[in-house]
Amino acid sequence: MLLLVRAILLGVFLVLGFLFTCVLVLIRPRHRNNVHRVARLFSWVSPVLGIKVILRGMENVSGSPTIYTGNHQNNFDLFTLTKAVPPATVSLGKKSLAWMPLFGQLYYLTGNILIDRGNRSKAVKTMGATADKITNSRLSVWIFPEGTRSRGRGILPFKTGAFHTALQAKVPVTPVVASCQSHIKLNRWNNGVVIVEMLNPIATDGYGREDVRQLAQDVREQMVKSFEANSAEAKVLMSRSLEQQQ
Repeated sequence: MLLLVRAILLGVFLVLGFLFTCVLVLIRPRHRNNVHRVARLFSWVSPVLGIKVILRGMENVSGSPTIYTGNHQNNFDLFTLTKAVPPATVSLGKKSLAWMPLFGQLYYLTGNILIDRGNRSKAVKTMGATADKITNSRLSVWIFPEGTRSRGRGILPFKTGAFHTALQAKVPVTPVVASCQSHIKLNRWNNGVVIVEMLNPIATDGYGREDVRQLAQDVREQMVKSFEANSAEAKVLMSRSLEQQQ
């Protein structure tokens, strides 16, 4: 019964969210704050799914351009990590999203950037154009450096595109980490806590192009540490919550 109710509520929300986004992109297509507005809208769904999102580290948002690197776990990212998306931020997504009816077109018109990861030369051009956009438009870019969903496998190895872009644009990298979400189920009333933490920005001044893999490794190490610590804490908080309900 709970699964059915949540499925209906999600369906209604997605329709309303779609209509809201349509109006938004018609009024101001590809505006610098569109992604922030839509992300906030989606983050409101987490309580409906029985998820309590604890947001930490937002004092690390300076307003200056940066590359945000987030861990990509599953579809629930849409309702948890979105709580941390700051203004003047767009995301980088696979070009294949453009072929998804309605969603793909809205994703692009909202202001996000599409990249063809299957074509190296085109991908390099897109990353170069992204660096220019960061510099000229004073935008931040949200990238999932794993390149795919981890689906409960922790934090996967990183691709280097995000870090090449950070070095080219001469901006810091700001890691954003959501604790483990593999326990979330639509038919469970209490899905516990997801801790979303924005870590301190990592300056790229001391890195050259030849150090891009080292930069990626340094960022990943910090994200893994945060993921493990916050996942353990979230598990304890969930256990306490379940005990209180008994």
